[in-house]
Amino acid sequence: MSTAEQQPENTEKTSPAAPDALLGPADIRELAAALGVRPTKQKGQNFVIDANTVRRIVRTAEVRPDDVVVEVGPGLGSLTLALLEAADRVVAVEIDDILAAALPATIEARMPAKKDRFALVHSDAMLVTELPGPAPTALVANLPYNVAVPVLLTMLDRFPTIERTLVMVQAEVADRLAAEPGNKVYGVPSVKANWYAHVKRAGAIGRKVFWPAPNVDSGLVSLVRRTEPIKTTATKAEVFAVVDAAFAQRRKTLRAALAGWAGSAAGAEAALVAAGVSPQARGESLTVEEFAAIAEHKPAAERPAL
Repeated sequence: MSTAEQQPENTEKTSPAAPDALLGPADIRELAAALGVRPTKQKGQNFVIDANTVRRIVRTAEVRPDDVVVEVGPGLGSLTLALLEAADRVVAVEIDDILAAALPATIEARMPAKKDRFALVHSDAMLVTELPGPAPTALVANLPYNVAVPVLLTMLDRFPTIERTLVMVQAEVADRLAAEPGNKVYGVPSVKANWYAHVKRAGAIGRKVFWPAPNVDSGLVSLVRRTEPIKTTATKAEVFAVVDAAFAQRRKTLRAALAGWAGSAAGAEAALVAAGVSPQARGESLTVEEFAAIAEHKPAAERPAL
């Protein structure tokens, strides 16, 4: 982690909002106390208490004045307020009853000029199928560590208008999402994220900017949606089935790992050869395009004997 990444930058002088519009450590603790909120590990709650950090996240996300940003897990509103400074609109998805009820009042109190540009969806992000207002163009979120990958993939799948995404996740998860073929942490999240977007690490976040301070480091991951989808005749579900099978037994060769998927080891070998992939290769060496090619050549199910 570089010194530049560890040290929050001072951007107060150029901020379009009043210096006290964003939430600081005292504000966060005061809000939490008033609401009777105690961050829980079960919900993966770690509130960002540093205004410079949330502004840095917004800059790294390249949020534009015409963006409609969806935020998952806004909590007490630290990042929400910073997003409202930069974006046209913000839609926040919050599952917690108390936090969801309190957030609109926080927005109105600290950034009244933007209250009509904010919308709240009180729901589990995994269950959200539509959002109010114009279609979202960006996703920016501090995702709970325990559900980060499924929430990210679900949002990218359900809202194809999201062009740019920046998520803050556990550093280990960030490494997995951004890993390239051949990397030891390359796996299911890496491949599936690449189905939707070009993925890269976009920075590191220290523990001290959170309350309570987590026991792990955090990382930023940037995902820019592909302008052209992966060229394949296979469906997403068909490709993902190959990915899941390959990494379910990642130490085995693909000939063995895909035997169940193909109906037999011989069938797996035939599909691999047809796709131009060595049957002795392992899933961690394949690109998403190669997984798609394998999916295209799944053997037809054999007819039962009469």
